[in-house]
Amino acid sequence: MDRLEVRQLEYFVAVAEELHFSRAAEQLGIAPPPLSRAIAQLERRLGVTLFERTSRRVDLTSAGQVLLVESRNALQANGPAVCDRGPPRS
Repeated sequence: MDRLEVRQLEYFVAVAEELHFSRAAEQLGIAPPPLSRAIAQLERRLGVTLFERTSRRVDLTSAGQVLLVESRNALQANGPAVCDRGPPRS
């Protein structure tokens, strides 16, 4: 498998921390549809579901929780990017 791009990890972390696609998109400065497509593409690439989505709620799956920890570590190792935002909202 190819390496994941920093952008993909940043998008994932933003959604995982906000648990809301529109707020994450606003924070990233992009529209929600491209963010949603990017997350769906990441899920297909990894072969796992990262978020449980309903019309009212977004939650991390267990695979998403693992990827969040690993993504934060990778982003922190890559530089002072978007690593220190705290735990996801419940």
